[in-house]
Amino acid sequence: MAKKNAPIRKRDILDYHEGTRPGKVEVIPTKPSNSQRDLSIAYSPGVAEPCLEIAANPSDAYRYTAKGNLVAVITNGTAVLGLGDIGPLASKPVMEGKGVLFKIFADIDVFDLELDTKDPEKFIQTVKILAPTFGGINLEDISAPECFEIEQRLREELDIPVMHDDQHGTAIITGAALLNALEIVGKDISKVKVVFNGAGASAISCATLYLSLGVRPENLLMCDSKGVIHSERSGLTHEKLGFARDTPLRYLSEAIVGADIFVGLSKGNILQPEMIQSMAKDPVVFALANPDPEIQYELAKSTREDLIMATGRSDNPNQVNNVLGFPYIFRGALDVRATQINEPMKLAAVRAIAELAKEPVPEIVNLAYGSRNLTFGPDYIIPKPFDPRLIYKVSSAVARAAMESGVAKTSIANWDAYEEELRSRLGRDDKFIRLVMEKAKTNPKRVVFNEADNYKVLKAAQIVMEEGIAEPILLGDVTRIQALNEEYSLGLEDVQIIDVKSFHVPRIAEYADEYYKWRQRKGVGVDEARRNMRNRDYYGPMMVRMGDADAYITGSMVKYPRAVKPVLEILGPKDHSRTVAGVYVMLTKRGPRFFADTTMNQDPSADRVAQIACEAAAMVRRMNLEPRVALLSYSNFGSSAEGKTPRKMREALKLIREREPGLIADGEMQANFAVDNSLLNEQFPFSDLVGKEPNIFIFPGLSSANISYKLLQSMGSMEAVGPLLIGLNYPAHVLQLGSNVREIVNAAAMAVIDAQSREVID
Repeated sequence: MAKKNAPIRKRDILDYHEGTRPGKVEVIPTKPSNSQRDLSIAYSPGVAEPCLEIAANPSDAYRYTAKGNLVAVITNGTAVLGLGDIGPLASKPVMEGKGVLFKIFADIDVFDLELDTKDPEKFIQTVKILAPTFGGINLEDISAPECFEIEQRLREELDIPVMHDDQHGTAIITGAALLNALEIVGKDISKVKVVFNGAGASAISCATLYLSLGVRPENLLMCDSKGVIHSERSGLTHEKLGFARDTPLRYLSEAIVGADIFVGLSKGNILQPEMIQSMAKDPVVFALANPDPEIQYELAKSTREDLIMATGRSDNPNQVNNVLGFPYIFRGALDVRATQINEPMKLAAVRAIAELAKEPVPEIVNLAYGSRNLTFGPDYIIPKPFDPRLIYKVSSAVARAAMESGVAKTSIANWDAYEEELRSRLGRDDKFIRLVMEKAKTNPKRVVFNEADNYKVLKAAQIVMEEGIAEPILLGDVTRIQALNEEYSLGLEDVQIIDVKSFHVPRIAEYADEYYKWRQRKGVGVDEARRNMRNRDYYGPMMVRMGDADAYITGSMVKYPRAVKPVLEILGPKDHSRTVAGVYVMLTKRGPRFFADTTMNQDPSADRVAQIACEAAAMVRRMNLEPRVALLSYSNFGSSAEGKTPRKMREALKLIREREPGLIADGEMQANFAVDNSLLNEQFPFSDLVGKEPNIFIFPGLSSANISYKLLQSMGSMEAVGPLLIGLNYPAHVLQLGSNVREIVNAAAMAVIDAQSREVID
């Protein structure tokens, strides 16, 4: 079976960060720079004009530069993740990673800055000197107590938003979880007893926010490594001193007796079952130490049935993940040019996140997290990190709070338009593949990997196994597979390996008999059927057809026609009037775009074009996306009355509308009109695709489709996933020769989803 939550290998991590271009970020121009005129405007002499405008009116920097969408992620590397004080240079991969999260979740650009100083004053002065570059400052991984002084001073002395996410991020997310947990159990926040274990920056910030939400100071106890922080202790920092209580309690085991809420920001496995048993009725436990929580989720739940629990882990319900907050808080702050991130803005984020968890969950979120019934309750007290509603719910709330509290330099008049703008930003980072992976993990299937004696295929099999995407079955030379597994320490010892050249091959005689029955009137004799079953290109598809596997992946080592022929023979449609086609998923800044047919049909008839469009639409629906089809040609809506291709695409549209009246489709149209919806609206406002940007592009022939996707892919304009076969009776995908590991993994995940959808239908 697939191994879940297996650690990612060190070599894989280092290869990812090194790659062909070291690091995880790059700077990309946002304006044309192809001609001498462009360069003269971008730099000298034309750039003088915006410089003069900004000199006269500093706020114009937000009009003419990237300042308004640029956040600095700044650290000195003194408290990095679970690594501690590793220094500024070693912290850079983490800061780049934080920049990636800003970009993919909120479309915020980031420069990461690693400062080589532990002196708070030098740190503060350096940031102040650099501040004019940025629209906001995200402080990261700075040790306590210095982080408190640094953040407070910068908030007071700068006129742009500053937030230390390690302090406030966890506070905001757990604050939302706290409100919802108390609502579920029916407890008054002013009466609950709260116990913290851990007194670092995050714990101090959480406790402070809880007081703002209504927890009474006398009802909150905090423990550090020496026990309860009480009024008789000496040597307390200023921050800890604010939580010293007049109490005879000295140890966590004493403090937690009768507590309603436990918040752990300390170390793993410190909370014992008997401690949870001593808590009040309907206890709430936030065990947030990573990677091991203060008590394991399963142990805690088995100890108290009335427990509501959250951890920092994605494999448990109620994951407290800072990505629920910081991207959207900065998004809202930047969009109104807030001078700071103040308490009203943080509280607005808390309440927006809490309220979102009470709303009906979109199907795309249910699918991504393997559920059909995510509803507000003990196992769902905060939204999931991939919830697409977060950007417009939280950012809008933060922006509104900034305006109402008087720290916004600009205002938003049309909130509906602002929400739509935020929605459109989601497409800039295509979450399609992440959602595909999550959906595949909800119900992993058995996937046959042909050519598994090739390292790339074997590596892909390892990844899908360890990520819980699929249960791989390896087809190939067993000696070679075992040697590669040992050489690269892939951990595939327990995975089924089938070598069709060996003496013992599962069900090979039965496969040969069945294959002969299906093909005996199509030129296949008994001996040929037996020989073909000794060919893994035939044996692999037969495993799927005979029910010994759920999906099949092949083609990375041989030419496409050779790989696809056995697939069509064995897994193809029974009705040969049906069309099998190839689809590439092109990952763009505006979301996934599906190109068909890219691999199979050289000059399809109008009927086959219509079939391809309908099959592609069905595949897109399986990805929980609304299909919108553009039929491409060299003409627009009858502008070329005599051309064979335009006539074919017009006829195909008629057939589509007859067969699937509810499918959004239009054409024939030129590619630029299909891609540019404003242009389509300007010239052809009658089109069904106006305001409904197409995501499926049906080409009139194989040449145009194949050339288009390869040009876009080769020039680095888009990442391509596929080709994916549609129209088959069974899940199978034939890759292009030379596919890389990532492409094989993506195809396997798509095949798993295909198998899942057929299981539902069956």
